[in-house]
Amino acid sequence: MKIGTKSILFGTHQFAIHPWFVAAAWRLYGFPWDPRLWVAFVIHDLGYVGKPNMDGPEGETHPEWAARLMGRLFGREWHHLCLLHSRFYAKRLAQPFSRLCVADKLAIALTPSWLYIPMVRLTREIDEYRQGLRGRTRARVASNGWAHVDEESDWSWHRRVQDYCRCWAFEHRDGREDTWTPPAMAAVSVPESDRMQAREVGSAQ
Repeated sequence: MKIGTKSILFGTHQFAIHPWFVAAAWRLYGFPWDPRLWVAFVIHDLGYVGKPNMDGPEGETHPEWAARLMGRLFGREWHHLCLLHSRFYAKRLAQPFSRLCVADKLAIALTPSWLYIPMVRLTREIDEYRQGLRGRTRARVASNGWAHVDEESDWSWHRRVQDYCRCWAFEHRDGREDTWTPPAMAAVSVPESDRMQAREVGSAQ
């Protein structure tokens, strides 16, 4: 079973758990009364299914599946919301991240270590997040607000990830330019249709 599928079934992006933390994080913008938001909360990460990595060239394209479905169901604005919930993907498109990105990052901070660590150990996501070629720890080394530590426990690492994500979310909840995130390192090819739709929505804002 591919690691992306494991993540959705019983890992970091568990389909019945992660959406609730995203919904709780949406408090930054008020209660999510719009039912379309709840659809986005549930499906935004389902594009990880079948991916051989989480942060590599394949894993970084995970927003595309949900974005296309949301676009077909609800229109371009909702396509944009899901497609740009990844700050690295947004950087590639030279577009601002969406509010879902902010809520998604705060959701990481809200997920308790006693739940998060066993899940990422079970799926082995922790190996990529901490040490992978395009791992999240390595990506954060060049990021504002992150102090890299080579040797630390998983529990200590996650507490610092929580602090980092919480700070990023509160700093960027108003949509200000993301100067923390370095350009994505993986060679991801963004479909031209997604580039065009994101460009159109971005120019309309």
